Amino acid sequence: MSNNHIYDMIIVGGGPGGYTAALYAARSGLDVCILEKLSAGGQMALSSQIDNYSGFEDGIDGFTLAEKMQRHAEKFGAKSEYAEVTAMDLKSNPKRLETSEGEFLGKTVVIATGANPKELGIENEPKLIGRGVAYCASCDGMAFRGKTVVVVGGGNSAASDALLLSRIAKKVIIVHRRDKLRATKIYHDPLMKAENIEFRWNSVVEELLFDERLTGVRLKNVSTGEEDVVECDGIFISVGRKPATDLVKGQLDLDKSGYIVAGESTETNIPGVYAVGDVRTKVLRQVITAASDGAVAVHMAEEYIAGGA
Repeated sequence: MSNNHIYDMIIVGGGPGGYTAALYAARSGLDVCILEKLSAGGQMALSSQIDNYSGFEDGIDGFTLAEKMQRHAEKFGAKSEYAEVTAMDLKSNPKRLETSEGEFLGKTVVIATGANPKELGIENEPKLIGRGVAYCASCDGMAFRGKTVVVVGGGNSAASDALLLSRIAKKVIIVHRRDKLRATKIYHDPLMKAENIEFRWNSVVEELLFDERLTGVRLKNVSTGEEDVVECDGIFISVGRKPATDLVKGQLDLDKSGYIVAGESTETNIPGVYAVGDVRTKVLRQVITAASDGAVAVHMAEEYIAGGA
């Protein structure tokens, strides 16, 4: 695609924040296009059950919710393009986005690229994904019912994953490189009281052991240097997330963790550019807070366009 059409709004990323922005923009009469490199939903689409998104009293799986969000936005005129963004010039007027399908021009841009799970970065990790290595307990936990799993990490995500898995798996082994959890105290008592949770403090995963699937992990005690093998059926890596902000480095202000600096208004340091969902600085990253950001971004974009963008 290569033409001079200028959209009122281009949204990069088709997750809950992106498609809510698309819905609000389309209903407001804006000419809006969503650029998504894979399929609707982002990380949400990997969730087998979402119970904390209002309006679905029986819960809903992330893939279905993503499809509903996409159809809802497109019903009112939003346009979806399956294209990978390779470069952005956010300071130009109009703003220019280079993609695998050509150049797109927009008066405003909403960055809704989300955040991806961090990997341990050890040998054979990528090839064992789906064969014992996982990053989302709510997505993949049921596959390990009655089995032994390892959870790597000590923050809120790891603590939440361990508690969820303790209700499914026979045994949960938490591996943390420090001697105490970083998770908030609300998690501590339930974790300590769970009879099937074991802690391996001051430890890191040195090696993944496998045949056709994961069979165990080799752990190293960072205090003593001693190593031992723990047999397990799966490992859930919960060591944080990495925001997808490589394309905006040098243009948008980022915090020390790489998230786009944007408050509740979703405005960035560049006028007409907004950040929504998991990619921006915020206290809580959930489907519902991403959706809220999408609505706010459209409101701010309307004001920007009305001001003569």
